[in-house]
Amino acid sequence: MRKFVFIALCVMIGVGLSSGDSAEKTNVDKTLTLKWNKAYPDDTIEKSALGLEWSYSFVGALLPNSPSGITVGTETIVINPDDLGFNDDASQKMKLLHQKIKASQEYKRNKTIDLGRYITLLIGASEHYYSLTGMPKKINDAVAAYTLEPEVGYVNNSEVSLIHRSIRYSKPDNLKQFFVAAEIDSVTGRVYEYETWELMPNGQPRFGIYDDAGNLKSSADKEFTTAGKPAKCMWCHESSIQQMFRPQRDFAGKLIASELQEKLIGFNQLLQKNRMGLPGLIDFSQKQQHTFTELLYIAFMEPSAERLALEWNLPLVEVQQLLTGLPTHVYREFPFLGNLYHRHNVEKLAPFQGLKVSGNVREGSEIEVNHLSE
Repeated sequence: MRKFVFIALCVMIGVGLSSGDSAEKTNVDKTLTLKWNKAYPDDTIEKSALGLEWSYSFVGALLPNSPSGITVGTETIVINPDDLGFNDDASQKMKLLHQKIKASQEYKRNKTIDLGRYITLLIGASEHYYSLTGMPKKINDAVAAYTLEPEVGYVNNSEVSLIHRSIRYSKPDNLKQFFVAAEIDSVTGRVYEYETWELMPNGQPRFGIYDDAGNLKSSADKEFTTAGKPAKCMWCHESSIQQMFRPQRDFAGKLIASELQEKLIGFNQLLQKNRMGLPGLIDFSQKQQHTFTELLYIAFMEPSAERLALEWNLPLVEVQQLLTGLPTHVYREFPFLGNLYHRHNVEKLAPFQGLKVSGNVREGSEIEVNHLSE
């Protein structure tokens, strides 16, 4: 009898230890570690963490103040996707992306993913952005969630569209509003493309690009517009409702240009007011912080030799030798990034391969990845 009790006790202890190990393993497995690699003289991991927070907000995360799901160290940032404030569907998609990352050669070797690569995967892949934000695949489904106002704005001299553009919108309802722009032929009225703008619960806009049949697509048609991909919309809009910056003609049956301009300015002012006091880590009064997001993906897609040395964990001299003969350039908007290379030229030289990224963050390219479709 004593022998039986002893065996049973050992089994119970073993099960308890096994359960504890399993729970600990599960807890470890759901986190992801990002590696920060200094990209310019004034770069800090704290600035990069702000860029990461804005990136998460761009794809719909609420980012509760506590816990935030983001733990910043000296060279790494640990992410717990359960604490980022995603809805259930987006949370599952985020975990799937993290699984794909962990299966990459980069993560298996380093136990980290480059922070810039991670940002590029989040917002530089349109299909990832659409999936995480829950963007409807059909424009009719996107429009059906709102009641559009009867008046129609008309733009003949856009900074974005290369042709004429009509604009419709819903009445603002706290943090809920929708805009749809149509790129149109000024003579025939034919629609070539649609772009949508709407507010998510966290106060950030959600962008969609649809073809003439109303199907969601990864980037705008360069023949009709310079809108590019959703990441370019984020950069241009700066989380705001943009007004018109060029003089417009008035057209019969449409809002006169001054009325449309007045409405757009009023909508944006109301948006900024409604965002005040929103819970979460994003301070919309500091909208220039979104630049930290852009610096992260630019410095990754167009790295300097110094940044590559950190990313590859190789001596700078050795990296410079590997890069011999490759062309360099200076990024006009951020010249302090130094002499830069293009990612597609240097990726094959890396001592390990990370999860593949799209060929361009802001513009459509031949390579558009979708790691969430598999």
